[in-house]
Amino acid sequence: MKIMITGGAGFIGAALVRHIIRHTEHHVINVDKLTYAGNLDSLAETADHPRHSFHQVDICQNQAIEELLAYYQPDAIMHLAAESHVDRSIDGPADFIQTNIVGTFTLLEAARKYWLGLSKEARQGFRFHHISTDEVYGDLGETGLFTEQTPYEPSSPYSASKASSDHLARAWQRTYGLPVLITNCSNNYGHYQFPEKLIPLVILNALEGKPLPIYGEGLQVRDWLHVDDHARALLKVLEEGSIGETYNIGGHNERQNIQVVEAICSLLDELCPEKTAGINSYSELITFVEDRPGHDVRYAIDASKIARELGWTPEETFESGIRKTVIWYLENQPWCQSVQSGNYQRQRLGIEGKQ
Repeated sequence: MKIMITGGAGFIGAALVRHIIRHTEHHVINVDKLTYAGNLDSLAETADHPRHSFHQVDICQNQAIEELLAYYQPDAIMHLAAESHVDRSIDGPADFIQTNIVGTFTLLEAARKYWLGLSKEARQGFRFHHISTDEVYGDLGETGLFTEQTPYEPSSPYSASKASSDHLARAWQRTYGLPVLITNCSNNYGHYQFPEKLIPLVILNALEGKPLPIYGEGLQVRDWLHVDDHARALLKVLEEGSIGETYNIGGHNERQNIQVVEAICSLLDELCPEKTAGINSYSELITFVEDRPGHDVRYAIDASKIARELGWTPEETFESGIRKTVIWYLENQPWCQSVQSGNYQRQRLGIEGKQ
């Protein structure tokens, strides 16, 4: 297949591109605006590959998207391009509305126009895969799991904008017949993740002897999914999923935030025992800070549908995945420094909008 991937220089998108180039014969048309979180260094191994082409394009630019579709004639679109950090959405929601809602609408309309112009056979084979998050479901509470039938109840500007984009994708399938697939994933982690997110932030702060900020008491629960497992699942859904269906993708790894941070500290104690002066363990750097506004307490995914219908299950346990992740950050400090060369220096985000 020829697959157009939006957001293919971001954390999950780049992992998907690397997976496709490594393990399939598919061609990738990579479309990314290259905002702060998009980094071509994450795609170094595919940069000159004959089955990978990159285009710096904003998905809100309708004409540019239409021209790419007409030129490359892709068999599928995998839509990952999104503003994706809750804290940033609190400080600046407008970018999230523009990219996640207006951008998705623009892409859906361009895809619909392109799809209608295909031959009957090509139309039947075409797929539009919309990639989303479990945060659209809102706060789960202490028990239960998110299923594909869980009502949407987003809490943040980010999750509300993603919920909106999900609704648009589903409406374009039901109203216009566009062959849409939707996936909602749990928290991703792994190599090449921008250090505003919890795991890379903690690793890099710890190595510099800086405080490890934990919101509230650190009791928020997330289901952690290694990004390489997610990439496998996304391709599986594209190739074998049923049109109009939604598939939840989770790692089966529920952990409190404090447990995640303590696990990282323990690994650093083992792998990088050169302690910062005056402490015996990296865990002594843990610092509890004021909670995020509107912070959901617990997310947890029921991924039984994708396992039952498509045969996908995660390969990484949390223990194996977090070890690989910590080792990667220890061995790739130049990449970590390069992505922090702009305005973001691991400062706290998401508190400007709080009254």
